[in-house]
Amino acid sequence: MRIRTAGVVAVLGLALAASGCGGSDSDKPAAKESAKAAGGKLVIWADDKRTAALKPFAEEFGKENGVTVEVNAVSKDLQTNFVTASQQGSGPDVVVGAHDWIGNLVQNGAIDPVQLAADQKGGFSEVAVKAVTFNGQLYGVPYAQENLALIRNTELAPEAPKTIEDLVAAGKKLKAEKKVSEILCLQVGQNGDAYHIYPLYTSAGGYLFGTAANGDYDPKDLGVGKPESIAAFQKIGKLGEKGEGVLKRSIADTNSIANFTGKKCAYLVSGPWATADVKKAGVKYDISPVPGFAGGKEAQPFVGVQAFYVAAKGKNKALAQEFVANYVTKPDLAVALYEAEPRPPALTAALDQVKGEDPDLAKFQEAGKNGQVLPAIPAMAAIWDPFGKAEAAVIGGADPAQTITAAGKTIAGQIK
Repeated sequence: MRIRTAGVVAVLGLALAASGCGGSDSDKPAAKESAKAAGGKLVIWADDKRTAALKPFAEEFGKENGVTVEVNAVSKDLQTNFVTASQQGSGPDVVVGAHDWIGNLVQNGAIDPVQLAADQKGGFSEVAVKAVTFNGQLYGVPYAQENLALIRNTELAPEAPKTIEDLVAAGKKLKAEKKVSEILCLQVGQNGDAYHIYPLYTSAGGYLFGTAANGDYDPKDLGVGKPESIAAFQKIGKLGEKGEGVLKRSIADTNSIANFTGKKCAYLVSGPWATADVKKAGVKYDISPVPGFAGGKEAQPFVGVQAFYVAAKGKNKALAQEFVANYVTKPDLAVALYEAEPRPPALTAALDQVKGEDPDLAKFQEAGKNGQVLPAIPAMAAIWDPFGKAEAAVIGGADPAQTITAAGKTIAGQIK
């Protein structure tokens, strides 16, 4: 998962004018008839990488339904731009994005529930369906899932460390031998990174939100600022710049992967998006779960899901529902999106097609099998900035108790 900063929308219009209708509709869902009757144009917003993969499928959909399909690439801050455009009546019919957008999008009235039959939902992984379900309703059609793992240079580190202490010991030895310059590449940056530190935070006993009786995250039970979170950051602080020197603010999203591919570190905490660069660099590597603290809980990375959403204020909602229900659920589209950026497909049939060619997929899945679904509740928006800044401060040497207590108060104030 890459947290992107706000910016100006750069839109590349790929107008796919299509005419004619193909095949019989007698064996297709009823939604097909309403989609055909609607006619007109379907507008899809996605990021740069997914736009190219979507184009041929959008074109096929246009031909079958006798409509024009336009796929627009929004290069930065897609979620914010979608909400703004939706409120102004100039948004798309379908948008592609992360599942943790759902709470904010529902709160802003920007998306509708999607209509999938039970057998269609059954074709996706359980965690993917859970991730796109909000307040008991399915709000997105998932196509990929992702989580962090430990990627290691097997020439420098042949064995997977069982604990973070084992990793630190091996990394220090490599550093003393001048084989690496960093013990671990885990991105922190000047403002912290809640997503990447989360496995260590959970291993040390910390949590963000408790859960209600139905299993949903409970924003009233905030873990940040409680004794468990303070104890967790005391452990994290010992790995920081004034302690073991394992975690550093100088390692950020701009250089963590590059440091690993440049063999400045033997261990990298990252996701499937990193493997293309690792392969290109010719680094011999393997993938294993992020190790936790000795005697602590299992390290639990966030599990994130990428999905297609139907815009509540789109001009052609019948077409949008038809597209997400009967085209996004096709294995060949999921495979094309995987090839555009290698994240494990959420559709089981698509995963089965590609996992034989890519053993990394099974390893990332194993690393995330006990992960936590990234909270999609609106309260999660209050977590990122204060939590990240508190993390960076503690890693820089600030007092964990004071810093995390203050962060908890800030977050609680924003949630109210």
